[in-house]
Amino acid sequence: MKTNPGRFFEDYTMGEIIAHAVPRTISGGERALYHALYPARSAVYSSDEFARACGLPQSPVDDLIAFHTVFGKTVPDISLNAIANLGYAEGRWLRPVYPGDTLRAESTVIGLKENSNGQSGVVWVRTRGINQRGEEVLSYIRWAMVRARKAPGAAPVVPQLASAVSAEQIVVPQGLDFTNYDVTLAGEPHRWDDYAVGEQIDHVDGMTVEQAEHMLATRLWQNTAKVHFDATARDDGRRLIYGGHVISIARALSFNGLANAQMMVALNGGAHVSPCFAGDTVRAWSQVVDKARTATPSVGALRVRTVATKGAAFALRDETGKYLPEVLLDLDYWVLIPV
Repeated sequence: MKTNPGRFFEDYTMGEIIAHAVPRTISGGERALYHALYPARSAVYSSDEFARACGLPQSPVDDLIAFHTVFGKTVPDISLNAIANLGYAEGRWLRPVYPGDTLRAESTVIGLKENSNGQSGVVWVRTRGINQRGEEVLSYIRWAMVRARKAPGAAPVVPQLASAVSAEQIVVPQGLDFTNYDVTLAGEPHRWDDYAVGEQIDHVDGMTVEQAEHMLATRLWQNTAKVHFDATARDDGRRLIYGGHVISIARALSFNGLANAQMMVALNGGAHVSPCFAGDTVRAWSQVVDKARTATPSVGALRVRTVATKGAAFALRDETGKYLPEVLLDLDYWVLIPV
């Protein structure tokens, strides 16, 4: 058999290292298309001159371009037969990715747990994105519910995950310096000191998801998950919007209120709470969870929780503690911002 039907739950073994195909060289084309798909306006990722004024050799590609590219590599081996992508933890961006860099990915299976129905199970993997010099640019854990053909009956292994990436684990890109940061060109005057822990921000704007844009984005990242492409893969005949598409929309919408949150450097946790479909209008709001100084005096860090929703700002859970049905995404991450 020469074709690949994708892995099922029983096809994974603990400790297995999976090298993913196909390496991809990143160009300015990815940036241009990313900015066409999302209202992304971060100045560091938009302007070589702005990036150089901040101590970088040129403008890197958006942090989520690196994430989506690496994630897409893993789909044929991890989530081609997934029912749902359940969450993320311990994610860190370790160095910027520049046009001309080539990324590949590998994953290690760190957890397996069969579901009680015997028809599916949860697979945990730690994925690494690696550039052409063998340097790790990105690392994260994710877990997905994957269909099973037969119940393996193995004892479950559930990994212990950190509740968050600590501020001490944040990597500030080499050379980054916000001493000469231009808030006028960046779009907002608000710096690290202007944000308070617990503060909530309604990002005001919304974006209606279009089928064509979602399909283009999913193909761009070479994400081959059946539920995103094949309308017959779900009983309701609807193509599920890639969760990363919602992440990028929410991050881009957060510019209105967090324009100076320039670089996403850690992913503490995330949950795709409800499915998103073409025609849904996505809005976003954020809460400042924590603040920290970094080893670079001009660079501060904010821990932010951003919620993507089809509903009202600041509405998250009902009286029983369950997520409200209009909530699409609950994302917890660290960003770098000028002090």
